Amino acid sequence: MGEIITTGNKGKTIRSDCFVTFKLKDSGGLDILLESKVEVMYGNANRKLAEEVLHFFGIQNASLKIEDSGALPLVLTARIEAAVKKRVPSDKEFLPDLLPENRYTTQNDCNRFSRLYLPGNSPSLMINAGIHHPDGIILDLEDAVAPDKKDEARYLVRNALRGIDFYGAERMVRINQGERGLDDLEWVIPHHANLILLPKCEKPEQVRDINKRIDTIRKKTKQKNPVWIMPIIESALGVINAFAIASAAENVVAIAIGLEDYTADLGIQRTKEGTESFLARSMVVNAARAAGIQPIDSVFSDVGDMEGLKQNVLMSKALGFDGMGCIHPRQIKVIHENFAPSTDEIEKAKKIVFAFHKATEQGLGVVSLGTKMIDPPVVKRALNTINSAVKMGKLIENWRETYEQV
Repeated sequence: MGEIITTGNKGKTIRSDCFVTFKLKDSGGLDILLESKVEVMYGNANRKLAEEVLHFFGIQNASLKIEDSGALPLVLTARIEAAVKKRVPSDKEFLPDLLPENRYTTQNDCNRFSRLYLPGNSPSLMINAGIHHPDGIILDLEDAVAPDKKDEARYLVRNALRGIDFYGAERMVRINQGERGLDDLEWVIPHHANLILLPKCEKPEQVRDINKRIDTIRKKTKQKNPVWIMPIIESALGVINAFAIASAAENVVAIAIGLEDYTADLGIQRTKEGTESFLARSMVVNAARAAGIQPIDSVFSDVGDMEGLKQNVLMSKALGFDGMGCIHPRQIKVIHENFAPSTDEIEKAKKIVFAFHKATEQGLGVVSLGTKMIDPPVVKRALNTINSAVKMGKLIENWRETYEQV
């Protein structure tokens, strides 16, 4: 019974986390040792919470050491539960309360200008991520988590989905590949994840396999909220199959490209100019548009180069992408400002919609603006621009009445 189990993180740079050392004993009851930076304020409460978790799982004799660096209760309980279940497997879950504000759903066509990647085993980066107002928060169980930490990261991501306020950002989870990814779904679908990112997607069958597991979980847990899917194209084969992937299921709402893995698959270097990925990015955009979903670009990895990021966003927008990933909160503002419709784009869109509206009222079969004919696809693009402007606060909801008065 003497195997020592550890979970969590510790060190000089670690904050808002804890490191748990757990060992079962033959007798002697519970020995709980807490070393905490917030001992004075939360020491007694954390000891009581730790004892509650152990009793919940029927642990009567054990030693538990907690090296605390300011962990929230939902982090503390995730670390303890992960440690306990390594020695005493159980179907029971010690769940934090689900915040009322975390019950929201998202629309299939909501703005996805930015999505912020957060390592699934780093609670300090999760806690205040929502205040930066990205369109989406990605709790990453895949590449951002070390292989030996993937199991315990599931507990943390599950608790974060329930107990951290992300201020309305779309709650996304990037799962792992293969069977591990399918098992990841058991940890996030019952806890109101809005969207699942499917990494290294190369075939439509992968999307369908994910949906089968999602449907099974939703029926078992009586979940009614929609769960969207965003496959990530990260290989040459994925690029070739992009349209089949984008149209594999009705709940595929976007398709992304991951350029780090894609360029590695081709055996070439990724550059800031992006000429080496122009074909792949264009194919992903065309596949998304043909399937009627959003194309989403890769991350820009130099977090210190804001001008480089701006130029990358402008190029991305020119190629037809609707958004991109980011790996640091400071990138969000630049991404939003440059993906959002410009003043000229908004004014042009208003004129198009207004002209179409007037022509329809007058029963005209032909609509023109100046010397250019306006057809339904042009009007649809104009409406999309206006809707984005409204969502970004660049245009009021009753813009048409205001425009007519002018």
